[in-house]
Amino acid sequence: MILVFGGTTEGRKAVEVLEQAGKVFYYSTKTGEQDIALHHGKRIDGAMDAEAIRVFCQEHDIRLIVDAAHPFASQLHENIAQVSVSQNIPVIRYERIYPPRDPEMEWIDDYSQIPTDIHTLLATTGVQSISHLKWLEKLGIKVIYRILNRESSIQLAHLQGATDNQLCFYPQTADAEAVLMKESGESGGFNEKVKEAKEKGMRIIVLKRPQLSIINYQFSIVNGPFGLRRAVEKLLPEFYPLHSGLTTGTCATAAAVAATLRLLKNEMPDEVPVLLPNGETIDVPVGYGDGYAYCIKEAGDDPDVTNGVEVRASVKHANVFEIRGGEGVGVFTLPGFDYPPGSPAINKAPREMIENNIQTILSPLTSQLPPLIITISVPQGEEIARRTFNPRLGIEGGISIIGVSGIVMPFSEEAFIESIRKCMTVAKASGSDRVVINSGGKSERFVKALYSKLPRQAFVEYGNYIGETLKIAHELGFKEVTLGVMLGKAVKLAAGHLDTHSRKSVMDKSFIQQMLTEVGCDIDISEMTLARELWEKLPSNKLNTFASTVIRHCADYCNPLLPNGSLTILLIDDDGHIYE
Repeated sequence: MILVFGGTTEGRKAVEVLEQAGKVFYYSTKTGEQDIALHHGKRIDGAMDAEAIRVFCQEHDIRLIVDAAHPFASQLHENIAQVSVSQNIPVIRYERIYPPRDPEMEWIDDYSQIPTDIHTLLATTGVQSISHLKWLEKLGIKVIYRILNRESSIQLAHLQGATDNQLCFYPQTADAEAVLMKESGESGGFNEKVKEAKEKGMRIIVLKRPQLSIINYQFSIVNGPFGLRRAVEKLLPEFYPLHSGLTTGTCATAAAVAATLRLLKNEMPDEVPVLLPNGETIDVPVGYGDGYAYCIKEAGDDPDVTNGVEVRASVKHANVFEIRGGEGVGVFTLPGFDYPPGSPAINKAPREMIENNIQTILSPLTSQLPPLIITISVPQGEEIARRTFNPRLGIEGGISIIGVSGIVMPFSEEAFIESIRKCMTVAKASGSDRVVINSGGKSERFVKALYSKLPRQAFVEYGNYIGETLKIAHELGFKEVTLGVMLGKAVKLAAGHLDTHSRKSVMDKSFIQQMLTEVGCDIDISEMTLARELWEKLPSNKLNTFASTVIRHCADYCNPLLPNGSLTILLIDDDGHIYE
């Protein structure tokens, strides 16, 4: 069982991550005022000291704690740390992402350091801080407190001595010479507050976030949803039925960072931090060889032929910064990709990840990338590529280095749909006005005879994602689309299931019976287990009529997804006969 301490944006994100498991967990807030939807999680509200946390953990068999509480909740962090040690319960600290400290702003460690050479101060540090600021009023400084416009906050402000004319309700502001804010991180609206203050020409005073002593307790630190899920998978493996993995882009980035650290700083850490496109940072294991660093591709429970391969990076000094493809990394031979034919098959997102990580980690004070040549290689890449979409895409000589988010979710629809999008983009770039989409190699083989003059790139497999593929065809502006489908998927599509995966839809015998009735065919399908059995059960004089009925129902759901194009649906039987 997992116990989450939230009440924050991070707490809300933690809930989203944990809900993916479909298992019970507990979510604790101090006030109970956070509006949050829980499906599998159970909410508990009210402040808990160390003893209360300990008792709760024992009574509910808590085996993992997620500390997603506010960074300034120092006492709560300490209480959690004490229970972690005494009960031997691992803790994941869900930290915020903090922008670099601007030296033009005034940074203080506590309220006693607030400058007193000001006349008016707008305090955005929360209602709990009012009692810490009353001493400024005694010095003749006018203090305006910006708080949330809710009854509990107003009452607490009054209890601490604030008057109504001193209160300003978020998101309103007030004219003041200076503003006091907490270093609350990106999710706490820090950047927005700074921007607003600068636009008003206000002096900015920032209370630094407290340095948490949790480092001494060896908490696992994450600062985003992917890192949280991976930490839970590591510390409590049974919580998720399926585990996530890393994209080849993340592996290439980790290897590049490790190789660069080795070259420039003579450092060889076992793990390196990798900044993901969503702004969070995860730690990725790396290793070292003769002249290169490597990262082992980890696919998690996503079926991926690249799982376990070694993604390498070698780095050397140069005159400019450049990313190259080495052994086992394919080359684009067709248009339609992020880079022209002849370029190494390293997509835009992984390139940007490599560049951003090298710049962020090694050169945080400059926008200039160090003049390095980074070569990415995958020794097994050429052999593995034969089992991927790459030959169809016109990527030759190896695999492609891909990944949009940096993380592979198990059996990821996103990953498969992204591969469909790439195939569709290549089909568009081939110059063909028509794209022929099929469920797999068998149906494609039958349909190709009808479109023998089309380039092979015009044939795209949709797997089960018929709806998503048609949406992509519309987005790319295809005027003519042919959908080849076999009966098993067709009867699902005819019933309105645009995703025909068995996890999402099953054969609906009652709907099939309805279609049979429409064509005046009375046959018993009660014992039928596979839709293709219909081809044998149907009278020969009803085959064409039934096929037309199935196609018509399919078209009812598919045509609206292609409003500016012409859709041809081909129903294919097991022998390759095609009905239109």
